[in-house]
Amino acid sequence: MASSSGPALNEELQCSICLEVFTDPVTTPCGHHFCRTCLNKCWMNTQTCFCPLCKETFSKRPDLKINTTITEVVQHFNPLGSAVALAIPACFFSYQCKRDSKYSVDFDLTYKCYTSFKTVKCLLLFRVKEKLNLGESEVFCDICGERKQKAVKTCLTCPSSYCETHLEPHLSVPRLKKHKLINAVENLEDYICQKHERPLELFCRDDQTCVCLFCTEGEHKTHNTVPIEEESREKKNQLVQTQTDVHQMIQDRMKKIQEIKHSVELRKRNTEEERSSSVEIFTDLIRSIERCQSEQLKMMEEQQKAAEKQAEDLIKELHQEITELKRRNTELELLSHTEDHLHLIQMSSSLNTRPHTKNWTEIRIDSDVNSLKRALIQLKKTLGATLNEKLSQTVSTGLKFVQKFAVDVTLDPDTANSYLILSDDGKQVSDGDFEQGVPENPKRFDVGLCVLAKQGFSSGRFYYEVQVKGKTGWCLGVIRESIKRKGTITLKPEDGFWTVILRNENQYVACEHPFVFLSLRVKPEKVGVFVDYEEGQVSFYDVESRSHIYSFTGQTFIKKLFPFFSPCDNDEGKNSSPLIITPVR
Repeated sequence: MASSSGPALNEELQCSICLEVFTDPVTTPCGHHFCRTCLNKCWMNTQTCFCPLCKETFSKRPDLKINTTITEVVQHFNPLGSAVALAIPACFFSYQCKRDSKYSVDFDLTYKCYTSFKTVKCLLLFRVKEKLNLGESEVFCDICGERKQKAVKTCLTCPSSYCETHLEPHLSVPRLKKHKLINAVENLEDYICQKHERPLELFCRDDQTCVCLFCTEGEHKTHNTVPIEEESREKKNQLVQTQTDVHQMIQDRMKKIQEIKHSVELRKRNTEEERSSSVEIFTDLIRSIERCQSEQLKMMEEQQKAAEKQAEDLIKELHQEITELKRRNTELELLSHTEDHLHLIQMSSSLNTRPHTKNWTEIRIDSDVNSLKRALIQLKKTLGATLNEKLSQTVSTGLKFVQKFAVDVTLDPDTANSYLILSDDGKQVSDGDFEQGVPENPKRFDVGLCVLAKQGFSSGRFYYEVQVKGKTGWCLGVIRESIKRKGTITLKPEDGFWTVILRNENQYVACEHPFVFLSLRVKPEKVGVFVDYEEGQVSFYDVESRSHIYSFTGQTFIKKLFPFFSPCDNDEGKNSSPLIITPVR
Protein backbone atom coordinates (compact mmCIF):
# COMPACT_ATOMS: atom_id res chain seq x y z
CA MET A 1 0.00 0.00 0.00
CA ALA A 2 1.05 3.57 -0.47
CA SER A 3 2.79 5.48 2.24
CA SER A 4 0.79 7.84 4.39
CA SER A 5 0.37 11.41 3.21
CA GLY A 6 -1.33 14.67 4.20
CA PRO A 7 -5.01 15.20 3.32
CA ALA A 8 -4.21 18.14 1.06
CA LEU A 9 -2.04 16.15 -1.35
CA ASN A 10 -2.85 16.75 -4.96
CA GLU A 11 -5.63 14.35 -5.97
CA GLU A 12 -3.93 13.54 -9.23
CA LEU A 13 -1.13 11.85 -7.26
CA GLN A 14 -3.53 9.80 -5.11
CA CYS A 15 -4.60 6.24 -5.69
CA SER A 16 -8.41 6.13 -5.83
CA ILE A 17 -8.40 2.81 -3.97
CA CYS A 18 -6.25 3.62 -0.94
CA LEU A 19 -6.65 7.40 -1.24
CA GLU A 20 -2.94 7.85 -0.64
CA VAL A 21 0.13 8.83 -2.66
CA PHE A 22 0.90 6.36 -5.43
CA THR A 23 3.35 3.56 -4.69
CA ASP A 24 4.60 1.82 -7.83
CA PRO A 25 1.84 3.45 -9.93
CA VAL A 26 0.45 1.46 -12.87
CA THR A 27 -1.99 2.43 -15.61
CA THR A 28 -4.98 0.40 -16.80
CA PRO A 29 -5.94 0.16 -20.49
CA CYS A 30 -8.76 2.63 -19.81
CA GLY A 31 -6.20 5.25 -18.66
CA HIS A 32 -6.74 5.27 -14.88
CA HIS A 33 -3.91 4.99 -12.36
CA PHE A 34 -3.58 2.90 -9.18
CA CYS A 35 -0.98 1.52 -6.84
CA ARG A 36 0.16 -1.82 -8.24
CA THR A 37 -0.44 -3.56 -4.89
CA CYS A 38 -3.93 -2.05 -4.55
CA LEU A 39 -4.97 -3.12 -8.04
CA ASN A 40 -3.59 -6.64 -7.62
CA LYS A 41 -5.58 -7.02 -4.37
CA CYS A 42 -8.76 -5.93 -6.17
CA TRP A 43 -8.24 -8.62 -8.79
CA MET A 44 -7.04 -11.29 -6.38
CA ASN A 45 -10.35 -13.16 -5.82
CA THR A 46 -12.15 -12.47 -9.08
CA GLN A 47 -12.22 -14.10 -12.48
CA THR A 48 -12.94 -10.82 -14.29
CA CYS A 49 -10.54 -7.88 -14.28
CA PHE A 50 -12.13 -4.46 -14.31
CA CYS A 51 -11.25 -0.87 -13.54
CA PRO A 52 -12.22 -0.02 -9.93
CA LEU A 53 -12.94 3.56 -11.01
CA CYS A 54 -14.93 3.38 -14.26
CA LYS A 55 -15.87 -0.35 -13.99
CA GLU A 56 -14.64 -1.08 -17.54
CA THR A 57 -14.11 -4.85 -17.95
CA PHE A 58 -10.98 -6.27 -19.61
CA SER A 59 -11.07 -9.48 -21.62
CA LYS A 60 -7.74 -10.62 -20.19
CA ARG A 61 -5.65 -9.59 -17.24
CA PRO A 62 -3.57 -6.52 -18.29
CA ASP A 63 0.19 -6.65 -18.07
CA LEU A 64 0.78 -3.97 -15.45
CA LYS A 65 3.98 -1.97 -15.78
CA ILE A 66 5.08 0.86 -13.50
CA ASN A 67 4.34 4.31 -14.92
CA THR A 68 7.76 6.02 -14.65
CA THR A 69 6.41 9.51 -15.37
CA ILE A 70 4.05 9.47 -12.40
CA THR A 71 6.73 7.84 -10.27
CA GLU A 72 9.11 10.74 -10.96
CA VAL A 73 6.46 13.32 -10.05
CA VAL A 74 5.66 11.47 -6.81
CA GLN A 75 9.36 11.35 -5.97
CA HIS A 76 9.55 15.13 -6.37
CA PHE A 77 6.64 15.49 -3.94
CA ASN A 78 8.16 13.00 -1.51
CA PRO A 79 11.93 12.95 -2.15
CA LEU A 80 12.65 11.07 1.12
CA GLY A 81 10.42 8.19 0.09
CA SER A 82 9.10 7.99 3.65
CA ALA A 83 6.01 9.03 5.57
CA VAL A 84 6.92 12.72 5.21
CA ALA A 85 4.57 13.83 2.42
CA LEU A 86 5.32 17.16 0.80
CA ALA A 87 1.73 18.27 0.86
CA ILE A 88 0.44 21.83 0.95
CA PRO A 89 -1.79 22.43 3.98
CA ALA A 90 -5.14 23.82 2.95
CA CYS A 91 -4.95 26.46 5.68
CA PHE A 92 -1.87 27.97 3.98
CA PHE A 93 -3.97 29.13 1.06
CA SER A 94 -6.33 31.28 3.14
CA TYR A 95 -5.53 34.94 3.61
CA GLN A 96 -7.05 34.81 7.09
CA CYS A 97 -5.61 31.44 8.10
CA LYS A 98 -3.59 30.62 11.18
CA ARG A 99 -0.22 28.93 10.78
CA ASP A 100 -0.75 25.16 10.74
CA SER A 101 0.84 23.62 13.80
CA LYS A 102 2.01 20.56 11.87
CA TYR A 103 3.83 22.25 9.02
CA SER A 104 6.49 24.82 8.55
CA VAL A 105 6.25 26.29 5.04
CA ASP A 106 9.55 27.30 3.46
CA PHE A 107 8.91 30.05 0.90
CA ASP A 108 11.59 28.78 -1.47
CA LEU A 109 9.35 28.44 -4.50
CA THR A 110 10.71 26.40 -7.36
CA TYR A 111 9.02 26.15 -10.71
CA LYS A 112 9.60 22.95 -12.62
CA CYS A 113 7.75 21.52 -15.56
CA TYR A 114 6.97 17.88 -15.94
CA THR A 115 5.11 15.90 -18.55
CA SER A 116 1.99 14.76 -16.77
CA PHE A 117 -0.21 11.88 -17.75
CA LYS A 118 -2.90 14.37 -18.75
CA THR A 119 -1.06 17.47 -19.93
CA VAL A 120 2.10 19.50 -19.44
CA LYS A 121 1.72 21.12 -16.04
CA CYS A 122 3.80 23.61 -14.13
CA LEU A 123 4.09 22.29 -10.57
CA LEU A 124 4.72 24.75 -7.78
CA LEU A 125 6.77 22.82 -5.23
CA PHE A 126 6.60 23.87 -1.59
CA ARG A 127 9.16 22.36 0.71
CA VAL A 128 7.05 21.38 3.71
CA LYS A 129 8.76 19.92 6.75
CA GLU A 130 7.20 17.98 9.57
CA LYS A 131 7.77 19.61 12.97
CA LEU A 132 6.82 16.40 14.74
CA ASN A 133 8.29 12.92 14.29
CA LEU A 134 8.26 11.31 10.87
CA GLY A 135 5.41 8.96 11.68
CA GLU A 136 1.89 10.25 11.04
CA SER A 137 -1.04 8.55 12.76
CA GLU A 138 -3.86 7.25 10.57
CA VAL A 139 -7.57 8.02 11.12
CA PHE A 140 -9.47 4.92 12.27
CA CYS A 141 -13.14 4.10 12.24
CA ASP A 142 -14.95 5.15 15.42
CA ILE A 143 -17.48 2.28 15.10
CA CYS A 144 -15.15 -0.70 14.62
CA GLY A 145 -14.48 -2.92 17.65
CA GLU A 146 -11.10 -4.29 18.63
CA ARG A 147 -9.70 -4.47 15.13
CA LYS A 148 -10.30 -0.96 13.86
CA GLN A 149 -10.29 -0.34 10.14
CA LYS A 150 -8.96 2.75 8.50
CA ALA A 151 -11.59 5.50 8.15
CA VAL A 152 -12.37 6.76 4.65
CA LYS A 153 -14.88 9.50 5.53
CA THR A 154 -15.67 11.75 8.46
CA CYS A 155 -19.23 12.91 9.14
CA LEU A 156 -19.35 16.42 10.53
CA THR A 157 -22.99 16.03 11.56
CA CYS A 158 -22.57 12.88 13.72
CA PRO A 159 -19.56 13.68 14.28
CA SER A 160 -17.59 10.47 13.65
CA SER A 161 -15.22 8.81 11.21
CA TYR A 162 -16.19 5.63 9.33
CA CYS A 163 -14.53 2.84 7.43
CA GLU A 164 -16.01 1.63 4.15
CA THR A 165 -18.23 -0.91 5.92
CA HIS A 166 -19.70 1.44 8.52
CA LEU A 167 -20.00 4.26 6.00
CA GLU A 168 -22.63 2.33 4.06
CA PRO A 169 -25.66 3.70 6.05
CA HIS A 170 -24.60 7.24 5.22
CA LEU A 171 -24.70 6.31 1.56
CA SER A 172 -28.04 4.52 1.59
CA VAL A 173 -30.27 5.78 4.42
CA PRO A 174 -32.10 8.97 3.19
CA ARG A 175 -31.83 10.75 6.51
CA LEU A 176 -28.12 10.03 6.85
CA LYS A 177 -27.42 10.93 3.23
CA LYS A 178 -28.13 14.54 4.21
CA HIS A 179 -25.17 14.52 6.60
CA LYS A 180 -22.01 16.40 5.62
CA LEU A 181 -19.22 14.01 4.70
CA ILE A 182 -15.58 14.93 4.13
CA ASN A 183 -12.37 12.93 3.64
CA ALA A 184 -11.33 11.32 6.89
CA VAL A 185 -9.59 13.80 9.20
CA GLU A 186 -7.91 13.33 12.55
CA ASN A 187 -8.46 16.82 13.91
CA LEU A 188 -12.23 16.65 13.74
CA GLU A 189 -12.61 19.42 16.33
CA ASP A 190 -11.21 21.93 13.81
CA TYR A 191 -14.25 21.36 11.60
CA ILE A 192 -16.82 21.68 14.43
CA CYS A 193 -18.06 24.88 16.05
CA GLN A 194 -16.67 24.83 19.59
CA LYS A 195 -19.61 26.83 20.90
CA HIS A 196 -22.54 24.96 19.32
CA GLU A 197 -20.86 21.67 18.40
CA ARG A 198 -22.22 21.92 14.88
CA PRO A 199 -20.37 21.64 11.52
CA LEU A 200 -18.65 24.82 10.32
CA GLU A 201 -20.66 25.13 7.11
CA LEU A 202 -20.64 28.90 6.65
CA PHE A 203 -18.09 31.69 6.41
CA CYS A 204 -18.64 35.12 7.98
CA ARG A 205 -17.11 37.71 5.70
CA ASP A 206 -17.53 40.46 8.27
CA ASP A 207 -15.42 38.67 10.89
CA GLN A 208 -13.46 36.52 8.42
CA THR A 209 -14.13 33.31 10.29
CA CYS A 210 -15.95 30.01 9.79
CA VAL A 211 -19.28 29.63 11.61
CA CYS A 212 -22.12 27.10 11.99
CA LEU A 213 -25.83 27.60 11.31
CA PHE A 214 -26.53 28.35 14.96
CA CYS A 215 -23.90 31.13 14.93
CA THR A 216 -25.92 32.92 12.23
CA GLU A 217 -28.86 33.10 14.62
CA GLY A 218 -26.77 34.74 17.33
CA GLU A 219 -23.83 37.12 17.17
CA HIS A 220 -23.46 36.68 13.38
CA LYS A 221 -27.15 37.17 12.65
CA THR A 222 -26.74 40.44 10.75
CA HIS A 223 -23.41 39.55 9.23
CA ASN A 224 -22.66 38.67 5.63
CA THR A 225 -22.33 34.87 5.62
CA VAL A 226 -21.92 32.52 2.67
CA PRO A 227 -21.56 28.73 2.33
CA ILE A 228 -18.02 27.67 3.05
CA GLU A 229 -17.79 26.08 -0.42
CA GLU A 230 -18.57 29.43 -2.03
CA GLU A 231 -15.92 31.22 0.03
CA SER A 232 -13.48 28.44 -0.79
CA ARG A 233 -14.15 28.87 -4.52
CA GLU A 234 -13.61 32.61 -4.20
CA LYS A 235 -10.39 32.11 -2.26
CA LYS A 236 -9.29 29.60 -4.88
CA ASN A 237 -10.03 32.11 -7.62
CA GLN A 238 -7.99 34.67 -5.72
CA LEU A 239 -5.18 32.16 -5.47
CA VAL A 240 -5.37 31.50 -9.19
CA GLN A 241 -5.17 35.23 -9.83
CA THR A 242 -2.29 35.54 -7.37
CA GLN A 243 -0.55 32.65 -9.07
CA THR A 244 -1.08 34.35 -12.42
CA ASP A 245 0.34 37.58 -11.01
CA VAL A 246 3.31 35.75 -9.53
CA HIS A 247 3.89 33.97 -12.82
CA GLN A 248 3.79 37.32 -14.62
CA MET A 249 6.23 38.75 -12.07
CA ILE A 250 8.55 35.85 -12.78
CA GLN A 251 8.24 36.42 -16.52
CA ASP A 252 8.88 40.14 -16.05
CA ARG A 253 11.99 39.43 -14.02
CA MET A 254 13.21 36.83 -16.49
CA LYS A 255 12.71 39.43 -19.20
CA LYS A 256 14.59 41.98 -17.09
CA ILE A 257 17.45 39.50 -16.72
CA GLN A 258 17.61 39.17 -20.49
CA GLU A 259 17.51 42.96 -20.83
CA ILE A 260 20.37 43.32 -18.34
CA LYS A 261 22.40 40.62 -20.08
CA HIS A 262 21.72 42.26 -23.43
CA SER A 263 22.70 45.66 -22.03
CA VAL A 264 25.94 44.24 -20.63
CA GLU A 265 26.74 42.58 -23.95
CA LEU A 266 25.88 45.78 -25.82
CA ARG A 267 28.01 47.80 -23.42
CA LYS A 268 30.85 45.35 -23.95
CA ARG A 269 30.66 45.87 -27.71
CA ASN A 270 30.38 49.63 -27.27
CA THR A 271 33.38 49.60 -24.92
CA GLU A 272 35.42 47.74 -27.51
CA GLU A 273 34.40 50.27 -30.17
CA GLU A 274 35.15 53.14 -27.78
CA ARG A 275 38.51 51.63 -26.88
CA SER A 276 39.38 51.25 -30.54
CA SER A 277 38.33 54.84 -31.26
CA SER A 278 40.25 56.11 -28.23
CA VAL A 279 43.43 54.33 -29.31
CA GLU A 280 43.02 55.71 -32.84
CA ILE A 281 42.38 59.29 -31.67
CA PHE A 282 45.21 59.40 -29.11
CA THR A 283 47.57 57.68 -31.54
CA ASP A 284 46.82 60.43 -34.07
CA LEU A 285 47.37 63.08 -31.40
CA ILE A 286 50.67 61.49 -30.35
CA ARG A 287 51.77 61.32 -33.98
CA SER A 288 50.86 64.97 -34.42
CA ILE A 289 52.92 65.91 -31.37
CA GLU A 290 55.85 63.75 -32.50
CA ARG A 291 55.64 65.26 -35.98
CA CYS A 292 55.62 68.76 -34.52
CA GLN A 293 58.56 67.83 -32.29
CA SER A 294 60.50 66.46 -35.25
CA GLU A 295 59.76 69.54 -37.34
CA GLN A 296 60.70 71.79 -34.44
CA LEU A 297 64.05 70.06 -33.85
CA LYS A 298 64.78 70.05 -37.56
CA MET A 299 63.96 73.74 -37.82
CA MET A 300 66.11 74.55 -34.78
CA GLU A 301 69.03 72.62 -36.28
CA GLU A 302 68.65 74.37 -39.62
CA GLN A 303 68.44 77.75 -37.92
CA GLN A 304 71.56 76.97 -35.89
CA LYS A 305 73.46 75.98 -39.05
CA ALA A 306 72.28 79.15 -40.79
CA ALA A 307 73.45 81.25 -37.83
CA GLU A 308 76.84 79.54 -37.83
CA LYS A 309 77.19 80.07 -41.62
CA GLN A 310 76.23 83.72 -41.21
CA ALA A 311 78.79 84.10 -38.43
CA GLU A 312 81.50 82.50 -40.58
CA ASP A 313 80.74 84.87 -43.46
CA LEU A 314 80.76 87.89 -41.17
CA ILE A 315 84.02 86.85 -39.53
CA LYS A 316 85.62 86.28 -42.95
CA GLU A 317 84.52 89.70 -44.10
CA LEU A 318 85.82 91.25 -40.86
CA HIS A 319 89.20 89.54 -41.35
CA GLN A 320 89.39 90.99 -44.87
CA GLU A 321 88.65 94.47 -43.57
CA ILE A 322 91.18 94.06 -40.78
CA THR A 323 93.86 93.08 -43.33
CA GLU A 324 93.02 96.11 -45.43
CA LEU A 325 93.05 98.37 -42.39
CA LYS A 326 96.43 97.00 -41.25
CA ARG A 327 97.89 97.71 -44.69
CA ARG A 328 96.55 101.29 -44.53
CA ASN A 329 97.93 101.64 -41.02
CA THR A 330 101.39 100.60 -42.26
CA GLU A 331 101.27 103.15 -45.09
CA LEU A 332 100.24 105.86 -42.67
CA GLU A 333 103.05 104.87 -40.30
CA LEU A 334 105.65 105.10 -43.04
CA LEU A 335 104.34 108.35 -44.38
CA SER A 336 104.32 109.90 -40.92
CA HIS A 337 108.12 109.35 -40.66
CA THR A 338 109.11 110.56 -44.14
CA GLU A 339 111.35 113.66 -44.60
CA ASP A 340 110.14 114.18 -48.14
CA HIS A 341 107.71 117.02 -47.66
CA LEU A 342 106.47 117.03 -51.25
CA HIS A 343 105.68 113.28 -51.15
CA LEU A 344 103.92 113.68 -47.82
CA ILE A 345 101.67 116.40 -49.20
CA GLN A 346 100.93 114.45 -52.36
CA MET A 347 99.97 111.22 -50.47
CA SER A 348 98.17 112.70 -47.52
CA SER A 349 95.00 113.50 -49.48
CA SER A 350 94.46 109.83 -50.39
CA LEU A 351 95.57 108.33 -47.10
CA ASN A 352 93.59 110.72 -44.91
CA THR A 353 90.31 109.39 -46.42
CA ARG A 354 88.63 106.70 -44.21
CA PRO A 355 88.70 103.27 -45.82
CA HIS A 356 85.42 102.06 -47.36
CA THR A 357 84.29 99.52 -44.72
CA LYS A 358 80.94 98.16 -43.48
CA ASN A 359 79.21 99.73 -40.53
CA TRP A 360 79.31 96.84 -38.05
CA THR A 361 77.42 98.63 -35.30
CA GLU A 362 73.97 97.20 -36.14
CA ILE A 363 75.22 93.82 -37.28
CA ARG A 364 74.92 90.97 -34.73
CA ILE A 365 74.06 87.31 -34.46
CA ASP A 366 70.83 86.79 -32.51
CA SER A 367 71.59 84.50 -29.56
CA ASP A 368 67.99 84.24 -28.39
CA VAL A 369 66.00 81.19 -29.52
CA ASN A 370 62.22 81.86 -29.48
CA SER A 371 61.11 79.06 -31.78
CA LEU A 372 59.56 77.01 -28.96
CA LYS A 373 56.74 79.45 -28.44
CA ARG A 374 56.05 79.56 -32.17
CA ALA A 375 56.17 75.75 -32.26
CA LEU A 376 53.69 75.46 -29.41
CA ILE A 377 51.35 77.91 -31.09
CA GLN A 378 51.55 75.87 -34.27
CA LEU A 379 51.08 72.66 -32.29
CA LYS A 380 47.96 74.13 -30.69
CA LYS A 381 46.56 74.93 -34.11
CA THR A 382 47.40 71.46 -35.42
CA LEU A 383 45.97 69.67 -32.39
CA GLY A 384 42.94 71.95 -32.42
CA ALA A 385 42.20 71.03 -36.01
CA THR A 386 42.72 67.33 -35.26
CA LEU A 387 40.60 67.47 -32.10
CA ASN A 388 37.82 69.32 -33.86
CA GLU A 389 37.83 66.75 -36.62
CA LYS A 390 37.81 63.83 -34.18
CA LEU A 391 35.21 65.52 -31.97
CA SER A 392 32.99 66.02 -34.98
CA GLN A 393 33.37 62.34 -35.83
CA THR A 394 32.69 61.38 -32.21
CA VAL A 395 29.57 63.56 -31.99
CA SER A 396 28.37 62.09 -35.26
CA THR A 397 28.93 58.60 -33.85
CA GLY A 398 27.32 59.67 -30.55
CA LEU A 399 24.27 60.98 -32.37
CA LYS A 400 23.99 57.73 -34.28
CA PHE A 401 24.14 55.90 -30.96
CA VAL A 402 21.44 57.94 -29.19
CA GLN A 403 19.16 57.71 -32.23
CA LYS A 404 18.84 54.00 -31.41
CA PHE A 405 16.69 55.06 -28.44
CA ALA A 406 14.14 56.90 -30.60
CA VAL A 407 10.57 56.93 -29.27
CA ASP A 408 7.30 57.96 -30.87
CA VAL A 409 5.87 60.97 -29.04
CA THR A 410 2.67 62.90 -29.71
CA LEU A 411 1.41 66.16 -28.24
CA ASP A 412 -1.09 66.08 -25.38
CA PRO A 413 -3.97 68.51 -26.11
CA ASP A 414 -4.99 68.47 -22.43
CA THR A 415 -1.74 70.26 -21.53
CA ALA A 416 -1.62 72.76 -24.45
CA ASN A 417 -1.98 76.48 -23.76
CA SER A 418 -5.32 77.74 -25.07
CA TYR A 419 -3.57 79.90 -27.71
CA LEU A 420 -1.77 76.98 -29.30
CA ILE A 421 -2.95 75.12 -32.40
CA LEU A 422 -2.21 71.39 -32.55
CA SER A 423 -2.41 69.25 -35.69
CA ASP A 424 -4.86 66.35 -35.79
CA ASP A 425 -2.04 63.80 -35.67
CA GLY A 426 -0.52 65.50 -32.60
CA LYS A 427 2.81 66.08 -34.35
CA GLN A 428 2.74 69.88 -34.95
CA VAL A 429 2.15 72.93 -32.77
CA SER A 430 2.13 76.68 -33.46
CA ASP A 431 0.87 79.90 -31.87
CA GLY A 432 -2.64 80.76 -33.08
CA ASP A 433 -2.65 84.42 -31.89
CA PHE A 434 -6.06 83.95 -30.23
CA GLU A 435 -7.66 81.50 -27.80
CA GLN A 436 -8.91 78.24 -29.28
CA GLY A 437 -11.83 77.72 -26.90
CA VAL A 438 -10.51 74.61 -25.16
CA PRO A 439 -11.98 73.35 -21.86
CA GLU A 440 -10.30 74.08 -18.54
CA ASN A 441 -7.96 71.33 -17.38
CA PRO A 442 -5.65 71.19 -14.32
CA LYS A 443 -2.89 69.84 -16.57
CA ARG A 444 -3.15 72.78 -19.01
CA PHE A 445 -0.61 75.64 -19.08
CA ASP A 446 -2.51 78.90 -18.75
CA VAL A 447 0.32 81.42 -19.24
CA GLY A 448 3.29 79.70 -20.85
CA LEU A 449 2.87 79.03 -24.60
CA CYS A 450 3.82 75.38 -24.26
CA VAL A 451 2.55 71.81 -24.49
CA LEU A 452 3.76 68.42 -23.26
CA ALA A 453 3.88 65.03 -24.92
CA LYS A 454 1.40 62.34 -23.93
CA GLN A 455 4.24 59.92 -23.26
CA GLY A 456 6.16 60.14 -19.99
CA PHE A 457 9.32 58.29 -18.96
CA SER A 458 10.53 57.27 -15.51
CA SER A 459 13.53 55.14 -16.47
CA GLY A 460 15.89 54.22 -19.28
CA ARG A 461 16.84 56.32 -22.32
CA PHE A 462 14.75 58.05 -24.95
CA TYR A 463 15.32 60.31 -27.96
CA TYR A 464 13.13 62.36 -30.29
CA GLU A 465 13.62 64.97 -33.02
CA VAL A 466 11.83 68.25 -33.69
CA GLN A 467 11.95 70.38 -36.83
CA VAL A 468 12.55 74.07 -35.99
CA LYS A 469 13.21 75.31 -39.54
CA GLY A 470 12.01 78.86 -40.29
CA LYS A 471 11.48 79.84 -36.65
CA THR A 472 12.90 82.85 -34.86
CA GLY A 473 12.07 81.51 -31.40
CA TRP A 474 11.42 78.12 -29.78
CA CYS A 475 12.00 76.18 -26.59
CA LEU A 476 12.58 72.42 -26.36
CA GLY A 477 13.55 69.91 -23.68
CA VAL A 478 12.00 67.83 -20.92
CA ILE A 479 10.18 68.70 -17.70
CA ARG A 480 9.30 67.00 -14.43
CA GLU A 481 5.68 65.84 -14.26
CA SER A 482 5.01 67.81 -11.07
CA ILE A 483 6.05 71.22 -12.44
CA LYS A 484 3.84 74.28 -12.01
CA ARG A 485 1.25 74.57 -14.81
CA LYS A 486 -0.53 77.77 -13.81
CA GLY A 487 0.93 81.26 -13.84
CA THR A 488 4.42 82.31 -14.88
CA ILE A 489 6.95 79.51 -15.09
CA THR A 490 10.73 79.72 -14.63
CA LEU A 491 12.88 77.65 -16.95
CA LYS A 492 15.61 76.20 -14.75
CA PRO A 493 16.55 72.69 -13.54
CA GLU A 494 15.76 73.54 -9.92
CA ASP A 495 12.12 74.03 -10.95
CA GLY A 496 12.02 70.86 -13.07
CA PHE A 497 12.89 72.28 -16.53
CA TRP A 498 15.81 71.11 -18.69
CA THR A 499 15.49 73.17 -21.86
CA VAL A 500 17.33 75.02 -24.62
CA ILE A 501 15.75 78.10 -26.22
CA LEU A 502 16.19 80.26 -29.31
CA ARG A 503 15.22 83.91 -28.93
CA ASN A 504 15.67 87.01 -31.06
CA GLU A 505 16.29 84.81 -34.13
CA ASN A 506 19.94 83.95 -33.39
CA GLN A 507 20.45 83.88 -29.62
CA TYR A 508 20.70 80.33 -28.26
CA VAL A 509 20.54 79.78 -24.51
CA ALA A 510 20.77 76.72 -22.26
CA CYS A 511 18.37 77.39 -19.40
CA GLU A 512 20.79 76.66 -16.57
CA HIS A 513 20.94 78.83 -13.46
CA PRO A 514 22.41 81.22 -14.49
CA PHE A 515 21.77 81.04 -18.25
CA VAL A 516 24.50 79.62 -20.51
CA PHE A 517 24.75 81.44 -23.84
CA LEU A 518 25.64 79.14 -26.73
CA SER A 519 27.70 79.90 -29.82
CA LEU A 520 26.59 77.71 -32.73
CA ARG A 521 28.39 77.58 -36.08
CA VAL A 522 25.18 76.98 -38.00
CA LYS A 523 21.53 77.56 -37.25
CA PRO A 524 19.86 74.22 -36.46
CA GLU A 525 16.88 73.23 -38.60
CA LYS A 526 16.18 70.02 -36.71
CA VAL A 527 16.97 69.46 -33.03
CA GLY A 528 17.40 66.06 -31.38
CA VAL A 529 16.72 65.66 -27.65
CA PHE A 530 18.22 62.69 -25.76
CA VAL A 531 17.61 61.73 -22.12
CA ASP A 532 19.42 59.14 -20.00
CA TYR A 533 17.25 58.93 -16.88
CA GLU A 534 19.62 56.92 -14.71
CA GLU A 535 22.69 58.95 -15.71
CA GLY A 536 20.87 62.25 -15.13
CA GLN A 537 21.69 63.55 -18.61
CA VAL A 538 19.71 65.67 -21.10
CA SER A 539 21.51 66.37 -24.42
CA PHE A 540 20.62 68.44 -27.46
CA TYR A 541 21.93 67.86 -31.00
CA ASP A 542 21.85 69.65 -34.35
CA VAL A 543 20.67 66.70 -36.42
CA GLU A 544 21.55 68.09 -39.86
CA SER A 545 25.13 69.09 -39.02
CA ARG A 546 25.40 66.12 -36.63
CA SER A 547 26.90 68.37 -33.96
CA HIS A 548 26.40 68.64 -30.22
CA ILE A 549 24.55 71.71 -28.92
CA TYR A 550 24.49 71.33 -25.13
CA SER A 551 24.13 68.78 -22.31
CA PHE A 552 22.72 68.99 -18.80
CA THR A 553 24.72 66.46 -16.75
CA GLY A 554 24.77 65.23 -13.16
CA GLN A 555 21.03 65.76 -12.73
CA THR A 556 18.87 63.68 -10.39
CA PHE A 557 15.52 62.52 -11.75
CA ILE A 558 13.06 61.09 -9.23
CA LYS A 559 9.76 61.57 -11.06
CA LYS A 560 8.39 60.97 -14.54
CA LEU A 561 9.77 63.20 -17.31
CA PHE A 562 7.76 64.52 -20.26
CA PRO A 563 9.00 66.03 -23.55
CA PHE A 564 8.36 69.80 -23.57
CA PHE A 565 7.57 72.00 -26.60
CA SER A 566 7.08 75.76 -26.97
CA PRO A 567 6.72 77.36 -30.43
CA CYS A 568 6.97 80.81 -28.73
CA ASP A 569 5.01 83.89 -29.77
CA ASN A 570 3.91 84.25 -33.39
CA ASP A 571 5.71 87.63 -33.53
CA GLU A 572 3.37 89.12 -36.15
CA GLY A 573 3.94 86.22 -38.50
CA LYS A 574 7.74 86.19 -38.27
CA ASN A 575 7.63 83.06 -36.10
CA SER A 576 4.54 81.39 -37.54
CA SER A 577 6.27 78.16 -38.61
CA PRO A 578 5.19 75.22 -36.44
CA LEU A 579 7.34 72.92 -34.35
CA ILE A 580 7.11 69.50 -36.02
CA ILE A 581 7.90 66.18 -34.33
CA THR A 582 9.60 64.20 -37.10
CA PRO A 583 10.43 60.49 -37.46
CA VAL A 584 14.01 59.58 -36.60
CA ARG A 585 15.82 58.32 -39.68
